[in-house]
Amino acid sequence: MSEAPLTISDRIQEKLDDLTRAERQLAHSILENYPASGLGPLTALAKDANVSVPTVARMVQKLGFKGYPDFQSELREELKAKAKDPIEKHDTWAENAPSEHMLNRFTDAVIDNIRHTLGQIDPKGFDEACALVADDQRHLYIVGGRITHTLAEYLFLHMQVIRPKITHIQSTSNTWPHYLLDVKEGDVFVIYDVRRYENNTLKLAEMAHAQGAKIILFTDQWRSPVHQLADISLSSRIVVPSAWDSAVTTMLLTETMISAVQNLSWGDTKERMEELEEMFDQTKLFRKFT
Repeated sequence: MSEAPLTISDRIQEKLDDLTRAERQLAHSILENYPASGLGPLTALAKDANVSVPTVARMVQKLGFKGYPDFQSELREELKAKAKDPIEKHDTWAENAPSEHMLNRFTDAVIDNIRHTLGQIDPKGFDEACALVADDQRHLYIVGGRITHTLAEYLFLHMQVIRPKITHIQSTSNTWPHYLLDVKEGDVFVIYDVRRYENNTLKLAEMAHAQGAKIILFTDQWRSPVHQLADISLSSRIVVPSAWDSAVTTMLLTETMISAVQNLSWGDTKERMEELEEMFDQTKLFRKFT
């Protein structure tokens, strides 16, 4: 199976080290409000980034485009992909599906997603996110969306064992004021939000940010609007030959975070795990094969 095409965001991340200071300034400006930032006139983009018009022209060529119109055309295609509903996404794959068995095609897509994601993730940013999650002096809040709530619950169940002071915020927005009532400056929110981004999730992030909370965002390659508020964004490639996006790469980052946080606080975590096992024995929740 051929590799998924690189997004403009992917290309920018790959080229960052090769850009001049002004071009890097422009790149960061584009990524701040990606992909909408590049849909206006060239002069407007240059003004927003506080760079010259020739700087914009040079950078789009470094990204592999003949000129700014080609750059904008690609952005518009990405916006179409970003807004696709499940039926439209399935039609796209059906038209171009190769003849190999679905087991192989799907696995190829997932492996490609993992490779691209790990090739572009910032290890320092990931470590900083894990350190924030491990800091039990900060209350930890975890929330997901209509589908990603399953990932949020998975992280929550593990973090319950690893550390105290943790809350799983349910997806229904009418309960959020109760959770937000006790949020203190420096508390940590882990938020899951992938395409078909949810308005309720953005509103929660805005309210938490206003109260001084740190935000760690798990999102996709196009990035949720929440990324503008996030202290750290962890983006995953999610496209597979399916009517639904894949959660595999996001789950990989989630499980890696669980492992890293466990290691950062192993002394306390070990004690909590031992206490929990004693409780399990008392309740006879699990069968013993001895």
